Amino acid sequence: MCAYVRFSGAVACAALAMLLLLLLLYAVHRWRNPSCNGRLPPGSMGIPLVGETLQFFSPDASFDVPRFVRDRLARYGPIFKTSLVGHPVVVSADEELNYLVFQQEGQLFQSWYPDSFVEILGRDNVGEQQGAMFKYLKNMVLRYFGPESLKESMLRDVERAVTSSLCTWATLPAVELKEAVSTMVFDLSANKLIGLEPSRSKVLRKSFFDFVRGLISFPLYFPGTAYYSCMKGRQSAMKVLEQVLEERKRAAEVLGEGGGMEKTRRHGDFLDHVVEEITKEKPLVTDKMALDLMFVLLFASFHTTSLALTMAVKLLADHPHVLEELTMEHETILKDREGDRESDGVTWLEYKSMTFTSQVINETVRLANIAPGIFRKAMKDVQFKGYTIPSGWGVMVCPPAVHLNPDIYTCPLTFNPSRFKDKPEINRGSKQFMVFGGGLRSCVGADFSKLQMSIFLHFLVTRYKY
Repeated sequence: MCAYVRFSGAVACAALAMLLLLLLLYAVHRWRNPSCNGRLPPGSMGIPLVGETLQFFSPDASFDVPRFVRDRLARYGPIFKTSLVGHPVVVSADEELNYLVFQQEGQLFQSWYPDSFVEILGRDNVGEQQGAMFKYLKNMVLRYFGPESLKESMLRDVERAVTSSLCTWATLPAVELKEAVSTMVFDLSANKLIGLEPSRSKVLRKSFFDFVRGLISFPLYFPGTAYYSCMKGRQSAMKVLEQVLEERKRAAEVLGEGGGMEKTRRHGDFLDHVVEEITKEKPLVTDKMALDLMFVLLFASFHTTSLALTMAVKLLADHPHVLEELTMEHETILKDREGDRESDGVTWLEYKSMTFTSQVINETVRLANIAPGIFRKAMKDVQFKGYTIPSGWGVMVCPPAVHLNPDIYTCPLTFNPSRFKDKPEINRGSKQFMVFGGGLRSCVGADFSKLQMSIFLHFLVTRYKY
């Protein structure tokens, strides 16, 4: 009898184990073969839950298309499926699909980033805003960083920051260029955004440097990991921003009692506009939204510009014939100035005449590929070239795969600014040039970034040898 019971128990355990194994195999099958009202793009969903996240975040130091995308392009073609940090995603290196994604904002697609990225940038950041609120925040930023503001005040501020930094660097035996350029750009951005002087922005700058170092890393929040360092950097930066915002709000209350909100515009920075918005009788912008907005603007303005400027200097040093042509353009500007001009500062007209400089900048940012991926989410099932992108799936537009496509750019890894000659339309983005995004969410700081790079290159090549 005991032997029979033991036998029955063993059979039951074996049956249970078999059932669990079948359920596990079924779950893995469902994970690897998601249901779809149509035909999914080719690709692999990786292992359950993790997907291909580890491969996506693996380091890649080359200037080529990221290895994760490059390997799958060779295997599956320009459109493939994967899974990243728990989300099904369609990756696109197809210029037509990329354009569709950008142009159909609010119709077929909406802004979206995986939860780990949202934690990094803030739950209330501008990228998470949709529809009317996004447009409201975008217009708020453009009022300060648009062409008119750049022309009237920013040009001189950029010039002062550039000339002061270059003068200081010239006295040093050596300069760590990336760090020096990052400091210059960050201090300028911090001053124009929240009114911080260089001496006070030092702590905030360190927090952002820590943040950037772990930005593209596996989202494991554990001491010692890059992601942990990134989040700690964000927390430190937010403390400073909260302090600055509270100080400005208290000052606004005092001045408001003495004669109205117009008196609060004594700093002349973007924070003036923010405080005006959040202290309205019925504000549309909350404190959290304002803080996340300033955080994202500080990050975007200094990280992208400093990286592009550093790469521009390196590329020019490696290509003397390009440096020579660039120098000739700027020396011509100096020669054409009126002899009775007291100031040697760059005018807006001179800035707009820097044609070859613009080509150098376009070619630099094309090669730099500062944004390796731009995320959206399908709002409904989308049909494209025989494939279905299911509603709710993420879409990652991959600009490097377009910018470094030999069918679009001949010898794509070669630095050749002249490839942008007679292509003025490229400056606002196109199917083949999306370094500043596209559609409604194209980068609002693109003009500010180009201004900084142009002025920096002007004074570098006309006053210094390197």
